[in-house]
Formats: sequence, structure tokens, C-alpha cells
Amino acid sequence: MLPGGPEPRPMLPGGPEPRPTLPGGPDPRPVPDPGPDGFTVPDRYPAHRAADVLLADGGTVHLRPIRPSDGPELRRFHSRLSQRTRYYRYFSAYPRIPDRDLARFTTVDHHAREALVAELGEDLIAVGRYDRLDTAADDGVKARAEVAFVVEDAHQSRGIGSILLEHLAAAAREEGIEQFVAEVLPENGGMLRVFSDAGYQVDRSYADGVVHLVFDNAPTEASIRIARERESRTEAASISRLLTPRGVAVFGASTRVPGIGYTLLRSLRTGGYTGQIHPVHPRARTVQGLPAYRSVRDVPGPVDLAIVAVPAAGVPQIVEDCAAVGVHGLVIVSSGFAETGAPEGIDAQLEIVREARLRGMRIIGPNCLGIANTDPDVRLNATLAPQLPEPGRVGFFCQSGALGVALLAEAGRRGLGLSSFVSAGNRADVSGNDLLQYWQADPRTDVVLLYLETFGNPRKFARLARGISRDKPIVAVAARRSDTGPNERGVEALFAQSGVVRVDTVAELFDTGLLLARQPLPAGDRVAIVGNTAALGLVAAQAGESAGLRVARGYPLEVDTAAPGPELAAALRAANADPAVDAIVAVFVPPLVGTAAGYADVLVAEAGPKPVVAAFVAEGVGAIVDRPAPDGARDDAKAPSVPHYHSVEAAVAALGRVARYAAWRRTPAELPEQPGVPAVTVEPGELLSAYGIRVLPARTARGGAGTLAAAAELGYPVAVKIASAELRHRLDLGAVRLNLATPAEVSRAVAELAERFGPAEPLLVQPMALPGIACVVEVVEDPSFGPIVGFGLAGLHTELLGDRAWRAAPLTRVDAAELLRAPLAAPLLFGYGGGPVVDIGALTDLLVRVGQLADATPALHRLELNPVIVGASGVVALHASVELGTPEPRSDTGPRRM
Repeated sequence: MLPGGPEPRPMLPGGPEPRPTLPGGPDPRPVPDPGPDGFTVPDRYPAHRAADVLLADGGTVHLRPIRPSDGPELRRFHSRLSQRTRYYRYFSAYPRIPDRDLARFTTVDHHAREALVAELGEDLIAVGRYDRLDTAADDGVKARAEVAFVVEDAHQSRGIGSILLEHLAAAAREEGIEQFVAEVLPENGGMLRVFSDAGYQVDRSYADGVVHLVFDNAPTEASIRIARERESRTEAASISRLLTPRGVAVFGASTRVPGIGYTLLRSLRTGGYTGQIHPVHPRARTVQGLPAYRSVRDVPGPVDLAIVAVPAAGVPQIVEDCAAVGVHGLVIVSSGFAETGAPEGIDAQLEIVREARLRGMRIIGPNCLGIANTDPDVRLNATLAPQLPEPGRVGFFCQSGALGVALLAEAGRRGLGLSSFVSAGNRADVSGNDLLQYWQADPRTDVVLLYLETFGNPRKFARLARGISRDKPIVAVAARRSDTGPNERGVEALFAQSGVVRVDTVAELFDTGLLLARQPLPAGDRVAIVGNTAALGLVAAQAGESAGLRVARGYPLEVDTAAPGPELAAALRAANADPAVDAIVAVFVPPLVGTAAGYADVLVAEAGPKPVVAAFVAEGVGAIVDRPAPDGARDDAKAPSVPHYHSVEAAVAALGRVARYAAWRRTPAELPEQPGVPAVTVEPGELLSAYGIRVLPARTARGGAGTLAAAAELGYPVAVKIASAELRHRLDLGAVRLNLATPAEVSRAVAELAERFGPAEPLLVQPMALPGIACVVEVVEDPSFGPIVGFGLAGLHTELLGDRAWRAAPLTRVDAAELLRAPLAAPLLFGYGGGPVVDIGALTDLLVRVGQLADATPALHRLELNPVIVGASGVVALHASVELGTPEPRSDTGPRRM
């Protein structure tokens, strides 16, 4: 971006700015008392608008609303601007800010006038503001504000203007401002690009030597897409800076053995790190033969990464020292922070993250194992593991520091080559979402493995995974809860629709990762089983059925043990050529005479374009089959090696998971549909109607006369039922009477219900719905995952078994189609047992609409449609329960923030 960016021209002397009038009448908020020099004193400070943000180069800054006390720093900021930047900003030389203008710039009401500053350390480096303009109160006139920015010369081209525009637009929408206007000098191409590239529909005009811009500040499909593309690039850049440092400083690298700092320094050295290593030690002149420095401030040359292994009390000073020399980030192996559960540990962790982000740095950890990059040009092993796995095509993220060494050792034992590895520990700053953005862009990574203990921003994880999994498979261990509470439902929903392969154990993580890293994806679920014993082939066939695979006709095929080479080679060639085969399972037991090595050699030599998994129940064969390709190279046309498993069941289960993932990837990529209706509707009935959700009308009545009047109003035939939510669907308890076609039948039903449940019990009258299958659709606001949509068939049996499936809102039509097929009782919707086939299209449409409603209505706490009757031609809800309240915060909405 070229220097500067328009910020409102200073107000000329002449009195305070009049308070603007909102469309439709005067602003109902109380006007604060005038402050010094007649300027309005803020009546509230919107702390929620403060945010840490990532910039285009991966650095960080802190945004916050301006305060009157910022005057001195704002003046210093202005003094650092070049003449050109000041000219672009003020349309004049404007060498210094007069006192009156300074007061106006720093004293805003955060409503009609807002200003956001970008902080880096002790300095303000950018200011963005809007000032509301007087507009007529006529209907249809949008409330407008003038918006402008200025960025310090040294920090231009870092994307700060775009970030400020996003955050100012969000603040303006909170205050009822719908439109931004801006005036930009034609030669200020950088600022013109900020507006034109943001994704808004901008109207331009030129008059009096100035470009006039007008645009609605509401998010658009283009603005959201552009913001997320920028988010992806900035997060990837921030991680790349940590994994490719030019120089590393190691804190806590003592001369004693053993010790954590000593081990980290040794790992860096023995791993062959290509950059400069600088031990930092308060007294020693050398550590492990390397020159040591008393402070990182004394280190010559660049230091991009700090590895910290000192007691927790010493970390804040290290953060300050690293900021002073431009370190990009810190890997804090030290413990004693939030993992202790003690308030002082939690506070200390929050403080070091706050300070690091404020000063442009990122933190991995605390309480982590470290990070690694196997790129031959870097060879960074900043971990406690004595040796890394071989270079490969797999990115590995692990939260646990304690488990990390064991996981790396297991990856090495299994021959799983890694491109990079990050252990996030307490995940105070850098998280799995950051790594997903990095690995998506990393050409050295084909597969992503995640060992997750908790989710920081699940909605963002789902969004990222949905896109990344289309190109690069993601396999995740996420512990399952023993109950079916909201969190477990949210996890299931998140993985089900985002394409993530969920596994339960570390063994399954590596089983699946090996297959994805070494073999092409299967084109379907049909497998050929080849082995040297019929018994093992039968085991593989049974395991395939459990894994959702189909055994191709003519298999299992038994190979003659007397001539393993030619027969096995012929069988593999035939399976690769057979269009009815999508994958191959090779299973062998040791021959009574000779060795199994001949089988393994042929298997590797004949592996073709279809994926192959092998289970050799013999010692020493795995090393033959698992021969890695040079430098971890992968060629999908010809598999470089065949993954070997020590049990048939493990091999087939891994293939089943990969086949399901491949099927998900073959489904058309589809974005969740946008609702296109008002985001907030207070009245529940209006809310449902706005989304086209049809609920059958009902009337509450007491006694015979009231019930007859309601039936006459609604039209016969009708249903009469006990009104309470617990009984109105209990046909089995006699609480419902259906198909009442005459007043006499209604009167008889009222008498029977009164005799059974008491005459005081309110009744509910409804027109009869068309025949169909009863279902339940609901929305639950999960505290971590946001709104999730549940679906199942109605009835006591399905409720007792918890036969309900879930997906995160909003839903695509593919999501909705999968959701209605997920419950165990779903075959009843498709004619199972000779029953009717219902209107699947109408049911799919209903689920999409419910997902739209849930996603666009933060005030919705719960929704239940029970029952929903889906027939041969249509769907209708008989009852709806809607709970609205205080809007819940959503973790993946609004302008970009860390």
C-alpha cells in the first residue's frame, strides 16, 4: 500500500460537532455532559472492540478504541508520518496537530464517532475512524458515516488499512450506521485499493479533485470470502516465520546434563539446523561449545525464534527482551502456567500472551514439547525428542507436551515421515487452526494429523477443515465422551460434515495416516482380498463388512504357497486391471517352508494405481513392505510403498476410513446456503414463517363448547389431544384422538379425555395432517460449537436409544441429506419393510431452512419441531417450541481477530 490513507480531515474551529439524528427520530440515548472545550465525553468504553490481529507478514498488532489519554502518543505518531502521508491524510501539509484537533481526535462517544488505534509495543502505528454524518430522517435514507485511516510509513503494506476497515464496519453496524463514505485523493492508489479490494459494492465519483466513495458496510459474500482468504494467508505467514527461522536463541540451555534446556540445544545441534544457534546464559561464556550471551539483546545477527526453558517467573523478562530485538515468536517449553489450574498461573499465561501479541510476536506453548521442520533447507528440531522421524509428507499437531515425545517416537517406528511438527501445550496463542492454515498452503505437506484434547474455536475449525479436506486429508484423535451431551454431539457434528477422519486411538491415527501418505485414494468401496490362506481371507472379508467395504466378486483369492511370486504377481495385476475393484487387501501368514520375504518383494514391485494395504502375520516383513520413497516423495500414479499392519483388522479398518473419506471428497463441494431473510425476528411464529417453516395451526380449548368452536374454525377433520408438551404426542397413553370428522366425534373425544386425564386439563385442536412418518428436528446452542441441528425419527423407542444425528449449522443440502440418513431408524423413510417412501426433498429443504435460521439468529437458544410429519408429498411440523434470549456470542463471526 502506498503511504497513508484518508483519516477525517481535522475539524476547523467553530464549536463542537452536532450530535447526529438517527433515521426515524432523535437518538434515544442520553447525551453525555460536554467535556473540555465543548467536546463530548465518552459515556461508555466499548472494550469488546479491542482485538489482537494478524497482519499480512504474519506479525501482530493490537487494535482498541481510542482514549483521551492517547493524545501525547497520537501527536508523536503524527510527527513520524512523512510529508506525503500527511498530505494524503489531511489534503494539506498539516505539520502538527493543534490542541483543539487533538482533543477532538481522541475524545469520541464510540457511537456517532469512533476511532480505533493499532498498537505495536508502546507506539501507535495506525488510526482508523468514522464520523457519522447528518442525514434526513425520511424513510429509506441510510445512516451514513465518513470513514478514513492513516498508517505510519514504516508499517504500510502490512494490511493494516484492510483490518481497520473490517473492524470499523462492525462497530458502525452495532451503532445503526449502514453506509460508509470516503474521500480519497486520486494519487493515493494504496488507499483506493483498500476500499475496492474489500469486497463491498463501491460507488465512485470524482469532483473537485477528490474521489468520492459510497458503499454499504454490511458484510457481503465477496467481503467475507476476501477476509477469510486474507486470514488464511496471514495465519500461514505467522507460522511460516516460526518454522523457518534464520536464527534461534535458546534460553535455559545450561551446561549441566540432563536438563530440558540442555536437551533442546542438543536437539537443535544434532538435528543439523541450518541457521545460527545462540545459547543465552546469565554466566557461561560457552554452552555445548557454542558462544553464549547474557541477553538476547547482545546476540549479533537476526534472531527469529526463541526457545524458552526457564522457570515461569523468568519468562516475562524474556518476552520483553525478545520484543526489543524483533524476534518473531517464542516456543515456551516452561511449565507453571495455566496447566496448574492456579489463578496465578492462568494470569501469568494471559499476561505473557498479551505482551507478546502487543509487541508483534506469537507464542507456542507454554508447557509444550517444541516444534520441528524436516525441510532439508531448515532441519529444525526444537523439541525434546532425541531424534525426529524421517522427512515426509505429513504435518503433525499435538497439544500434549508430555505425550509428544512418545508420539514422535511412534511415528518414527511406524515409518511415518513428517514435514513439520508442532506441540502447542497449553495452546495459549498458536492453535491447531493456525497450523491448518499453514499446512493448507505448504507444498511439502499432503496429510495432516491432529492429536486434540480440546477445541479453542470449533466453528472456525469446521470451516477450515471443510475446505482443506477437499485437497488434503485431515485425521484427528479427539477423545469421545461417555455421554451424548452437547459437547460430544458438537464434536460428532463437526467431524461428520467437515471431512475430518475421526479416530479414537493413536494407533488408528498412524494406521490411517500411513495409508493416506503412501497410497492413492480408492475410487469406491469394493476390495479385492488376496492371501495365502483361506482362513485369513475370511477374517479380512468379515473385517471389511464391519468397515463398510464390499468384497469384490471372485475374492478372497488364495495364492498357492508353493509358487508365491508368480501367482501373487498375477493376482495383483488382475485386481489392478479389474474395473470392479477399488482397493486391494493383501494378507499372509508365514509359510511352513521358506520365508515371507518373497511375498513382500512381489507386493512392493506389483503395487499399482489402486491403494494396497498389507497384513503380514510374520516378523521382519514390515521392513520390506514399508520401504519409504526417497525424501518422502509421493507419486499417486505409482505408490512408493505399501503400508504394513500387524493385524488384518487394523489394515482393513484403516482402508474403510480412507474409503469413507474418499466418498466424502467425491461429493460436490457446496457452501452453506445464505438465508436472505432478516437476521433477528423477535416473535417465534414470525421467525419460523420468515424461513418458510410451516407449523400446523392449533387452538387451545377447555371443555366441549370451546373444543367444538375451535374445530369449526379450523375445519374438519381434526385431531384433539392433551395440550401439555409431555402428553400431546402420546398416542400410546390415549392422550390423542385422530380423524374426528364430525362435532359428535369431537364431543365424544372430549368426554373420553376428560375421564382419563381430568376435566381441567387443557386440550389442543388441530386440523388433521396428511399421513406420513413422524420425525423430530431440533436446534441446540452448544457452548463451544454454536448452533447444531439434530434429526431423528419420533417415538419412545428412538428417544430411549438416543437415535439422533447432528450437524453444525448452517447446513448445505449435502449436509442435510447426510443428516436425515444418519439415524439408525432412517431406512424407514425410504420404504424399509414395505413402508411408504416419503418426500425426501421436502425434508431436506426443511433441514436446510432450520440450519439457516439457527446460524442467522444468535438469540435462538433452542428450537424443537416435534413431531414433524413427512408424507409422500410434503412436510409439516405439528408443534414448535422456540426459546429466544440474549444473543449468544459466535466464535467465528465478525471481523478478523486472533
